Amino acid sequence: MNTTNNTVLVTGGSAGIGFEIAKLLSEKGNNVIITGRNEERLNQAASKLNNVKTIVSDVSNSENVEKLVAQIKTEFPQLNMVINNAGRALVYDIISENVNAFEKAEDEMLTNYLSIIRLNEKLLPLLKTQENAAIVNVSSVVAFVPGALATYSASKAALHSYTQYLRLALSKETNVKVFELMPPLVDTEFSAPIGGKSGISPTLVAEQFVAGLENNNFEIRVGNTEDMYRLYLSSPEEALKVMNQSRTEDIAS
Repeated sequence: MNTTNNTVLVTGGSAGIGFEIAKLLSEKGNNVIITGRNEERLNQAASKLNNVKTIVSDVSNSENVEKLVAQIKTEFPQLNMVINNAGRALVYDIISENVNAFEKAEDEMLTNYLSIIRLNEKLLPLLKTQENAAIVNVSSVVAFVPGALATYSASKAALHSYTQYLRLALSKETNVKVFELMPPLVDTEFSAPIGGKSGISPTLVAEQFVAGLENNNFEIRVGNTEDMYRLYLSSPEEALKVMNQSRTEDIAS
């Protein structure tokens, strides 16, 4: 996959992994659009970047998505890469009483899984017209092995399954490539409640992501995600044990 001269949409691009990806891609000569729910945070992020446009948009809101897609088609008809990075993780004990586990899981599933299907579906007609195009879904190490954030893990596992078949389906009829970025624990504001300070740098995630794109590595397993994946293949039971040795688990995005 060519990593220069693209027009790239990064959802959740105002901070963390999304910001670092936007930064690196903009430095490589791509036109980058970042979205997020908070206009002030978007503007602050854009002020630190070159060649980056901002659009205030919430991927979990259907009206926002309709407006975003319409704006993309009008102002950025050359869009050829979509990076679905926006995510939602809620910290709670799934077996405790009165935690509203259903509502929390519904929130996570909408943001981390269903909203990605919606945005991909609406942008695919545009992507299919491009000579060189890609969809990138950002999942997590917990797509393979669930951690204590059980419903977050489930949403990422669903995204992983969807991504695999989407890649297969699009490879038969189109030029649209489908990548999956699978970080471990990353040191971001997003992961702070579950011990993110012990995670890897989001800059490293962005660098390994771009390297994976350049090499057409469709499943980009960053850092110790690769180790957990190998352990999962050899012993799912041991992988589950290792993942849950403490309440501070590996999540990302």
